[in-house]
Amino acid sequence: MSFEIDGKSHAQAPRAGQCLRTFLRELGHFGVKKGCDAGDCGACTVLLDGEPVHSCLIPAFRAEGHAVTTIEGLAPEGATHPMQQAFIDAQAFQCGFCTAGMILTCASLNQAQRQDLGAALKGNICRCTGYRAIEDALQGKRNIEQVAAGEAFGRSLPAPAGPQVVTGTARYTFDTAIEGLAHIKLKRSPHPHAKIISIDRNAALAVPGVLAVLTSEDAPQRLFSTARHEKAWMDPDDTRVLDDVVRFIGQKVAAVIAETEAAAEEGCRRLDVRYELLPAVVDVEQAIAPGAPMIHPERTPEQRVANAQRNIVAEAHGEYGDVAGALKQAAAVYEGTFTTQRVQHAALETHGGLAWIDADGILTVRSSTQVPFLTRRALAELFDLPPDKVRVFCERVGGGFGGKQEMFVEDILALAALKTGRPVKLELTREEQFIATSTRHPMRIKVTAAADSDGRLMALQLDALSNTGAYGNHAGAVLFHACSESLGVYNCPNKKVDAVVAYTNTVPAGAFRGYGLPQALFPVEAAIDELARRLGLSPFEMRRRNIIKPGDPMLSPPPSPYHDVEYGSYGLDQCLDLVERAMEADGERIELSDDWLIGDGIALTMIDTVPPDGHIADATISLRDDGGFELVVGTAEFGNGTSTVHRQIAASALATTVDRIRLLQSDTAHGGHDTGAYGSTGTFVAGRATQAAAENLADALKAFAARATHADAGGCVLDNDSVLCAGKRLSFAEIAASARGQSEMLTASGSSAGTPRSVAFNVQGFRVAVNKATGAIKILKSVQAADAGRVANPMQCRGQVEGGVAQALGAALYEEMVIDAGGRVVNPRFRDYHLPQFADVPGTEVYFADTSDTIGPMGAKSMSESPYNPVTAALGNALADATGIRFTSTPFKPDRLWPLLKEKFGE
Repeated sequence: MSFEIDGKSHAQAPRAGQCLRTFLRELGHFGVKKGCDAGDCGACTVLLDGEPVHSCLIPAFRAEGHAVTTIEGLAPEGATHPMQQAFIDAQAFQCGFCTAGMILTCASLNQAQRQDLGAALKGNICRCTGYRAIEDALQGKRNIEQVAAGEAFGRSLPAPAGPQVVTGTARYTFDTAIEGLAHIKLKRSPHPHAKIISIDRNAALAVPGVLAVLTSEDAPQRLFSTARHEKAWMDPDDTRVLDDVVRFIGQKVAAVIAETEAAAEEGCRRLDVRYELLPAVVDVEQAIAPGAPMIHPERTPEQRVANAQRNIVAEAHGEYGDVAGALKQAAAVYEGTFTTQRVQHAALETHGGLAWIDADGILTVRSSTQVPFLTRRALAELFDLPPDKVRVFCERVGGGFGGKQEMFVEDILALAALKTGRPVKLELTREEQFIATSTRHPMRIKVTAAADSDGRLMALQLDALSNTGAYGNHAGAVLFHACSESLGVYNCPNKKVDAVVAYTNTVPAGAFRGYGLPQALFPVEAAIDELARRLGLSPFEMRRRNIIKPGDPMLSPPPSPYHDVEYGSYGLDQCLDLVERAMEADGERIELSDDWLIGDGIALTMIDTVPPDGHIADATISLRDDGGFELVVGTAEFGNGTSTVHRQIAASALATTVDRIRLLQSDTAHGGHDTGAYGSTGTFVAGRATQAAAENLADALKAFAARATHADAGGCVLDNDSVLCAGKRLSFAEIAASARGQSEMLTASGSSAGTPRSVAFNVQGFRVAVNKATGAIKILKSVQAADAGRVANPMQCRGQVEGGVAQALGAALYEEMVIDAGGRVVNPRFRDYHLPQFADVPGTEVYFADTSDTIGPMGAKSMSESPYNPVTAALGNALADATGIRFTSTPFKPDRLWPLLKEKFGE
């Protein structure tokens, strides 16, 4: 057989039944990505005779006689295709995992197809951007700037990996060829709760190519949490690498290591596992009821499980003032119970990694992770290895959203590499991602709120019940965070919280963008709106009368032991003003029939810019021989934009341009420590470390130049890749040569401990139309204002807001993991789980408050999680304004809305 791929002939024949995607990747075309292997996401798109196809659906043999074009061959070698350049100019990517497929589809569109991008791009999903920048690329818009030396911070500079992302040469976790690689597949439980009585490995080991079968007998017995935090108190120790008790359908039972994935899969099928079925509980209300089956009966408070006998992982109870007394005196009271559903992160790159023992005997793990340093710590502890004998690193990560703040695969990879001595690979399928990783915590929250006749809040009360699934990763921390800033943003003398998070025999929940605040804001912001309506106040005025202002305490019960949150800057008032003006401005008039009801809604959010109890980041920067710089940071890049911002910070501090800053990141072998890219810390904490390191190096450069010119260092300044001392200019390259001649290394370090912390604010506004006959929703206007301090990169920060709104709209309108009464996920694939596509996402107007944070690096603060948080709440308030009905459960699917609409409006 002969294949023409990117203009070159290949004689290699595919295996029987092999799809085109895997065939191309085996030939080294790593720009062809795996997102779903079901034709749903478009990450594997290639051109077949010029037409875009999902290569995961095309049998490889059918490409014979046809011209196959991958992203690497879209332009002649060394050249850039106009569409690739358009994506660079518009910065039409964030994590970039979907970008190769998206570019190939866009490059194939004719003018007629460009008139309906919703239809034209329906086969390609982007989880990060919100699609506006992709539309910009198709329209030829240029969003990036060019700036002079020392002026990088605050400007719209492009991502350093942009050329590699658009040409398909950026290397994600599996974009490498390793000789002698073995493959891991996992046998998973078909039962929600069972004890494993025996596992017969003989039939599996008889499969040709199977190397080993690992069970709980081969794994460490040490308990840990898959959640990764700097401090262990945040999570319970309730998990084993491989356990002899399974607690949800999809839990790993055994690992089969084989020469091929096919052999490993067949080995899993042939394992004979005998179970003793145990009582299971799927409903969280039933889980905490007396007599419910116990899921972790042996866990204790010392292992950070509050009450194993009632399946309670953690709880919080506290009160300020007298809520009951305030309710009796109030002029207006609102009470309602709200529920939120399970949502999947749906990062297009699934969890996975590679592991091997290197020539120095170091266990090396290349993983798709947000937390390489914390994962190294966990592996060293689990396998009793010195930390310097474990290396964890990631290159570019294909999306995270909190889901990769977990250790779901690295433990099995390490075990397999240590047991076999072979390099090993484990890449989860899309279905495994749904049934066996983590989700957003579904919650039931009852809110009670009261105000006096002037619209001043008198009482706020939350009664929350969170479902953490079978394991407690992030259980307590998410619950506490949900009840914290959602109440702390409002001045109110009487507040009360009763909150519980419980185990069930379902897929575990975990960290997810917003970390509990989206769930809690839904009821809290609804209550604020309902009080405003009853008192005849506008939603804006009601909030202005009650929001905290600088100097006010940020209180939510029970009191926190950490008191380091400060008003580094305050722009909440500006955000309210910006959204109100934007909502009042005239927009495009849309003609709708009488069946459509129109309403407006807003919601606000505050978020602490760092988790409590420390978040550590180290950075090192050195002068290179050519006068450029090498910056080493630990934080990971997964579409959060830290690679861009860290170079901007360093370039501004060193009076140079970003192209002269070479960045090395997210590799424990580089030294130092970084808690991880989560909790809105990639810029705020790690950026402060970079600023400190760069400023320390600037001082060292001035001191060196002062000695060389016999000048006073205090009079030296950095300017345009040089140091000016007493009228003499020494270029950085000259300083590097001089230092080299003196055997001196010009290098500096910086650190940040994540304290004190600041607060960021966002306000979201929607105008919606609701069809009272069908429950269909049209979003007519979307506006968000953000207090991000001094905006480090306006283009990139705008993209974070747009992407956050788009992702949150998916969760608000239709995304839902459905679990049946037996604990099984019934829609574990994109085909049955509606992710926002181009046609689904409205344009969002983005505005930034004019502030500068006194704590954050160069005045900046976080803006990765917070744009997501107020979206569901604002949409719920807009639906209530349109219909007069308070919808209290998400997602707002038409079939969920229709019964109440019918009850009110008739047929």
